[in-house]
Amino acid sequence: MHSPFFLPPEWSAHAATWSVWPRDNDYWSGCLAIAQADLARFLNTLAEFEPVQVLVHDEATAKDARSQLSAAITLHEIPNRDIWLRDSGPIFVQRKPEAGSEAGSEPELVAVNWGFNAWGDRFPWEIDNQIPLHMAQRLGLHLLEPGLILEGGSIESNGAGLGLTTKQCLLTPSRNPRLTAAEIEAALCQYLGFTEVIWLEEGLEGDHTDGHIDTITRFVNEQTVVTSVCDHPADANFEPMQKNRAQLEAFRDRAGQPLRVIPLPLPQQRIDFQGERLPLTYANFYIANGVVLVPTYDDPQDEAALEILRSCFGDPSATGGARTVLGLPAQGLIHGGGAFHCATQQQPAGRFWS
Repeated sequence: MHSPFFLPPEWSAHAATWSVWPRDNDYWSGCLAIAQADLARFLNTLAEFEPVQVLVHDEATAKDARSQLSAAITLHEIPNRDIWLRDSGPIFVQRKPEAGSEAGSEPELVAVNWGFNAWGDRFPWEIDNQIPLHMAQRLGLHLLEPGLILEGGSIESNGAGLGLTTKQCLLTPSRNPRLTAAEIEAALCQYLGFTEVIWLEEGLEGDHTDGHIDTITRFVNEQTVVTSVCDHPADANFEPMQKNRAQLEAFRDRAGQPLRVIPLPLPQQRIDFQGERLPLTYANFYIANGVVLVPTYDDPQDEAALEILRSCFGDPSATGGARTVLGLPAQGLIHGGGAFHCATQQQPAGRFWS
């Protein structure tokens, strides 16, 4: 099946990045201030490279956000509960020019509303499930409705038809209990333009998203992934990450070509919060125009991870040219279970589909 829709890779040109400002100290279990500090530092840095649009729940939240964010950042008053817009917000895709269109026609942008149930009914989700509708109305953007639950953090695209996900997430019964893997994959192909999907087994211990791919394995170009590895055999993450790496190294596409697989260490330290392990990872980086922003944790592995990613994004011949790789603290944000990629959604360049 040839889909008219296409999910550009994250390294394609962005028109903007969207995010949400955190607001509820009880919801953040007393960690709101440190989470806001991390997100403000991240968004203010990002705004030096591309336009940034931030959702605020109400007037009071807007006032708080404005006191900490750059004047260059645009605020939008849209009701919300959680900040993980990668999962609750729309996924922006491009609609390919129709046959017979003028050569060089710019792709048309459209939004996909997958439906959000807070990672399998873990938290109240009704307000956040309305975010794609509000954003589409605000932008005047056409909204597609596939009719199934899917979070943006659960999928990765190389921009050439290959997608990544995990069985642990997309096949959990709390999301789409009546759908088979084949039916879910067909939806990914129809709405995201995938022609082939790699289903890894599982993600990190303590990840309440049920193993989102954006905490473990990421494309850095069409042929290359970085994948999280654990150096300690006694760690619960050791065996799952070993299996993921082996599966990626064994993969061959339909033309018989392998992926280049680069190990990316997990942080050495373990942080537990409210009796659960936090899913510290460097794979939750965000690729923007001219920069890659990487979560760091004041950990012995921080610099090693940054050097690996600098080697991946330093090629001036890559799409968008060489990118600066910057590490920014995420110790506060991780208390909410995520980091920079989880808190963002890119709006690719392109005119809106009318």
